[in-house]
Parts: sequence; C-alpha cells; structure tokens
Amino acid sequence: MFGLVKILKDFLILSRLTYIFYPFAKLMNYIYYWNLMVLKVSEYKKVLLKNDFYRLIRNYDDREGMFDFVFNEFNLSTKKVVYLEFGVAGGNSFNKFLTLNSNPTSRFYGFDTFEGLPENWGSFFKKGDMSYNVPELKDNRAKYIKGLFQDSLVPFLNDKGQELTSADLRIIHLDADLYSATIFSLSLLYPYLKKGDILFFDEYSVPMHEFKAFKEFTENFYVKYKPLTAVNNYYQMSFMIE
Repeated sequence: MFGLVKILKDFLILSRLTYIFYPFAKLMNYIYYWNLMVLKVSEYKKVLLKNDFYRLIRNYDDREGMFDFVFNEFNLSTKKVVYLEFGVAGGNSFNKFLTLNSNPTSRFYGFDTFEGLPENWGSFFKKGDMSYNVPELKDNRAKYIKGLFQDSLVPFLNDKGQELTSADLRIIHLDADLYSATIFSLSLLYPYLKKGDILFFDEYSVPMHEFKAFKEFTENFYVKYKPLTAVNNYYQMSFMIE
C-alpha cells in the first residue's frame, strides 16, 4: 500500500494534474483556516473569563477594558514585568500598559518599523500603509526599537534576554497584523515564555494572519495555553501560558 502511495505521488508530480486546482488554492486555504478559527473560538467561549460575543457593532476602544480586566483579575499592576509590544503604531496601547503597571523596575519595549507595513495585509492594506511618526515617550522604563522585527529582535534578545528571563512576568502584545511578523516574533520568544505569561492579540480573528501564526506556533512548539478574554467578536483576545 505504501508503495502505491509513493507511485501516485510521483505520478502527480510528473503529470501536474493537481495544477487544475491552483487558481482556487488561495480561496480554499482561506476557507480552511476560517473554519479552523470558527471551531477554535467555539471551544473558547465555554471557558473565557470575559467575552462580548455576539455584538453587531465592534468598538475598537473596548480592548482597553480587556487590558484593565486582565490586570485586575491577575493582580498585575505592581508586579515586575517585561512588556513587549509588536506593532506600536501611534502608541495608544503601549501608553495604556505603561499606566496599568506601576512597578519602577518593570520594562516596556515597543517594536515597529514606524514606516508602515513591510508587505500587503489582506485586500485593503498595502505595503507602506499605517506609517506613524515615532511616538513621544515620557516614562524612563520604556523604549522603542525601530526596524523590521526580523532585524531587531535577535539583537534585542541577545542584549536583554537575562532581563526578560528574570522578570516576574512577561506580557507580549502582538499587534503587527501580519502572519510573517507574528510567527517570527512568537518563535523567537518561545525559549523565554514561562507559565503564567500573558499574550494579547489585536487581530486574532483574521484567519490567515494572527490566528494562523498562533495556531502553528502552539502546535509546532507544543505550547499549552488557556484563553482568558475576548472582545469585539474575538478580534482581540488574551491567553495565558500554562
């Protein structure tokens, strides 16, 4: 039987018969990951601590209420944390987290190109969209790191890895939108994640980007996690590493 399978595979390579499906491959892939996402959030809704599903109109600012809820629920305001945000944009969420934690030894790092998306995102956002000036910082615990994550994250971890490891907690906010940026960041951060660490996603229900990246990361690295909160019909979510 195994031999027949090998012969069939080789024949399909030779004949290129499956190429007739190629024009539909992108759509089929999207539908596949969309259904995986729907199934996954259906599992989440049974255990989430906070969930606003279903709502007709999303309110993007409600994500700040989710941040407040997680910090209050797990008493994070005075813990020594290292906060990493991937996708700073105008700095709204970055500044929000600065106000949520008052420990003077906590550290906050925001990663962004500040030159817009390095590639197209979906059908509406093109390379270069969402470009921002580097926001002003008034907290000496915080620092922005400019550049592609693929260029900046490895040197950062080489320099700050011990600081990341020694903190009471690591809080990671993944708001880079793109699959490539999200899967790269998660993969490099894997050795530093510990039980109790918290991940926030800003576009979780986009199936081919943040959802796909988190699914592949947790499966490929055997990461166990617990869903905590969801707002805006699962567009923003938080998870705890187990």
